[in-house]
Amino acid sequence: MAGMRTLCALVAALAASLTPLAGAQTPRNDLAPFVSTPEDVVERMLGLAKVGPDDVVYDLGCGDGRIVIAAAKKFGARGVGIDIDANLINQAEARAKAEGVANRVRFEVGDVMAVNVSRATVVTLYLLSSSNVRLRPLLTKQLKKGARIVSHSFPMGDWEPETVDTFRDQAGTSRTLYLWTADGRIRP
Repeated sequence: MAGMRTLCALVAALAASLTPLAGAQTPRNDLAPFVSTPEDVVERMLGLAKVGPDDVVYDLGCGDGRIVIAAAKKFGARGVGIDIDANLINQAEARAKAEGVANRVRFEVGDVMAVNVSRATVVTLYLLSSSNVRLRPLLTKQLKKGARIVSHSFPMGDWEPETVDTFRDQAGTSRTLYLWTADGRIRP
């Protein structure tokens, strides 16, 4: 019994040491698990947003960077990827270099709930529906009128998308993409 109390005390002490300081900003890791987007779905997302050489694509929760890299390599855009996982950011940077687009993209370890997206003309998301709803005020406040938002698989609450694109990817999996255009109205 004494051993169990000691173990419980050690676990409690460890948990307390891991608790962030009051007011400290810590990245959110509850927005979605990392699941890579198939390459054909990436191209369809970028095509749906009509990405071109004048665009700056921000991928929030970019994972291994494939969307930002494809935007640069296949559509001539510039891009920024944000993710909380430093290992995935390292993979994205290495991949961008290998694909020859490191000069057109950048990747940052960061919290997508605190990112400044005001430079984006396109924002891509593969987050949970609840995460999209939490991001909606930030996106609608910061994005300039005309910026496009494309979400893979998940809508954005009661904000009706302009386009819903449901299709089967190359592996035969049903996919749905949602497209919105910022209209200057801030949505809570």
